[in-house]
Amino acid sequence: MRPARNFDDVATMVGPKRPDSNVCWCLSYRIPSKENLALRGPERGERVKQLMEEDLPPGVLAYDGDEVAGWAAVHPRADTSFASNRRIPAIDELDVWSLWCIRVRPGHRGTGIAHHLIEGAVSFARGRGAPAIEGYPVDNAGKKVDLTMAYVGTQKLFEQAGFAKVADTESVINGLPRVVVRLDLR
Repeated sequence: MRPARNFDDVATMVGPKRPDSNVCWCLSYRIPSKENLALRGPERGERVKQLMEEDLPPGVLAYDGDEVAGWAAVHPRADTSFASNRRIPAIDELDVWSLWCIRVRPGHRGTGIAHHLIEGAVSFARGRGAPAIEGYPVDNAGKKVDLTMAYVGTQKLFEQAGFAKVADTESVINGLPRVVVRLDLR
């Protein structure tokens, strides 16, 4: 597990196949909505490069040997759009970190990479003084989750990493309710 400092590896995990595409680049929760909507094509990748140059990179990467296998977006909640998200409430005034995106490359799925990504994100946040870390997974009650929406993770995945549900939300993805799960790091 490594902090996301290698742009090519981040691009492999969250970038488009075509540079002019307007894919997420894992920016939709990391930057203000207005800015996110205004960025087009290659501008999105350039914005990610800027985030990678900050003191706190925008996430962590998992590797299988030398090959990038997974990505997790993790950052202080105060610096994300979750800070003002009406559908996913702040639980209290604690300066928590958010873990909002977990992606595993095809060919590496089902090998435990998602678990390693959560562990890596937790370690990354803990190492930088986070008092707690939250996730906003779906409560899928054991139902299959559409791969395009699986990036938020499932409640069970987070619970296996020691997180506990602390709140329901008004957010729904692909018909499944999202919950707030938290792991105390103090």
